[in-house]
Amino acid sequence: MEERISVTRSTDPRAAERALLVGVILSSSDGGGDADEALAEIGSLVEAAGGEPVGGLVQRREKPDPRTYIGKGKVAEAKELAAALDADLVVFDCDLSPAQVRNLEGDLERRVVDRSELILDIFARRARTRQAKAQVELAQLQYTMPRLRRMWTHLERTEGAIGARGPGETQLETDRRIIQKKIRDLRAELQVIEERRQREGEARRGHFRICLVGYTNAGKSTLLNRLTGAEEYAADQLFATLDTRTRQWRLADGRVVLLSDTVGFVRDLPHHLVASFHATLEEARSSDLLLEVIDAGSKEALRQADAVEQVLGELELGGLPRLVVLNQIDRVGDRLDLAVLRNRFARTVAVSARTGEGLPELEAEVGAILDRESEECVLRVHAGDGRALGLLREVGVKLAEEYIDDHLYLRLRLAVRELERLRSELRGGRLEVLPVESEHPPRPR
Repeated sequence: MEERISVTRSTDPRAAERALLVGVILSSSDGGGDADEALAEIGSLVEAAGGEPVGGLVQRREKPDPRTYIGKGKVAEAKELAAALDADLVVFDCDLSPAQVRNLEGDLERRVVDRSELILDIFARRARTRQAKAQVELAQLQYTMPRLRRMWTHLERTEGAIGARGPGETQLETDRRIIQKKIRDLRAELQVIEERRQREGEARRGHFRICLVGYTNAGKSTLLNRLTGAEEYAADQLFATLDTRTRQWRLADGRVVLLSDTVGFVRDLPHHLVASFHATLEEARSSDLLLEVIDAGSKEALRQADAVEQVLGELELGGLPRLVVLNQIDRVGDRLDLAVLRNRFARTVAVSARTGEGLPELEAEVGAILDRESEECVLRVHAGDGRALGLLREVGVKLAEEYIDDHLYLRLRLAVRELERLRSELRGGRLEVLPVESEHPPRPR
């Protein structure tokens, strides 16, 4: 069955590139669904890249056509529709081989962009820091390498002519060498960045680290801002965050944890991009808890959760402790939909980062997880040691305190890692750890 979607043509004279969308639903996949669902996300990606979706086609197939991915008849239909809609390019919601792109551009007489190239373009537009720019450039170069010959097809018209073959082949090899050297340089630069991040991670070892993961535009940055009081950039757009941002989250009981926001995932995330963003995603790998944020108000919530699960598996993060945060519940029209999501996952908390609903419950869940890794202890520091007193105020749950002979005795519920960090930072006898049943420590009231 073939479906066609038409979109009203924009009359804005400043309109961006007009894109005809092409989707393929393979019977071997779990995609199913109708044409609108098949093209909804690729349309959003086109808009994020600064383009304007003007129409779409969807074809259902047993398997891709090896020459053009879609069938010959659908290629002719796409060419006709692209001309009627005055489309500048044709965007495919799948990955195409270099040969398929070349064949399609010849048949359609328009530029063809596949899903990976589109996502790479969005990342290039959104990259702001040197690290993000280097990661995107590396992924783009890795994507471009096998497609270099396509870029030199203008030489094919003179192939075999005297003096033509050699220069063309030389230029192709020159481009390859330039790209290979650039790839090596970028990898070396990113290695330096990753080593620096690892050193920064060592410095934060004593803190409990939580990482926000989830589908792009699920509300992770908004949640980070709400919980930590930060003012990081957050917008209703795909891939608003490309860099890892870490902020302190002070719980109501006084404990401080580190909360990190990461780049959002998406279905069929290009492998080159995942590899390039290894340094950024390393923050998730070294975390103690993943908060998987799901847009509960989205009709695609379950499919997006499946995509996140797949990417976490590819990154070998599936085994980390995880708490699912059902965000944007203020947009859930039917509470039955929320119940379906709750039943899907073992541990969930429903919140709205925008309104604040459910955030106390989220904090309580995180506190309970911290409690399971903590134990009661008694610490003694001199009352005049301001640095020691300041550090002690930021760790653990205070059960009781008492001043005796110019010393402060604190009974705390403290994680083992926090105690080790305190011992490391307060060397030279500034911190004493007393037996829990000693005669001096204060008792909880």
